[in-house]
Amino acid sequence: MNKTGGLINVVDVEATCWEGVPPPGAVNEIIEIGLTVVDLDEGVRLEKHRILVRPARSTVSAFCTELTGLTQEEVDGGLEFREACRVLAAQHGAGERPWASWGDYDRNQFTRQCAATGTTYPFGLRHTNAKAVFTDAHRLRRRPGMAQALRVAGLPLEGRHHSGEDDAWNIAALVLGLAKRGSWPDA
Repeated sequence: MNKTGGLINVVDVEATCWEGVPPPGAVNEIIEIGLTVVDLDEGVRLEKHRILVRPARSTVSAFCTELTGLTQEEVDGGLEFREACRVLAAQHGAGERPWASWGDYDRNQFTRQCAATGTTYPFGLRHTNAKAVFTDAHRLRRRPGMAQALRVAGLPLEGRHHSGEDDAWNIAALVLGLAKRGSWPDA
């Protein structure tokens, strides 16, 4: 058991996006942080969280709403990015617990956005790319998207795909499957 009691945070973010190139001056910004707390020792998903984030340099496009279900009006009621990062650290142990995401996009988006806004990076250094672990464990030639990985693992897609909250929950199920088969690092 690790010093965090076998708990890890599984994180999935949704960001502003456009069909084609972004409008002039707009950048991808996190608009939703989904987080599921997983107890690897007990083999269960404990908590499901959603933090809406108000973008500062872009808006939610019609394409983004169609993909994520999020509207500009919803994210206007969210936290500023800096405050969302403080919440991750203070309420979800982001700096202490290991964390995982499906691929490196989420980690890279946090790194870019923290650098661009002068915000302290909320996570510790122990990140696991669950997509890479899944690909190796299942001896796949190509890294699958989350929905495809769920099919490979024989698991249902729960909730809405491209909802950060639901995707984190589904990725957590994949992580638990990997841990059960002894393929998760430190499992």
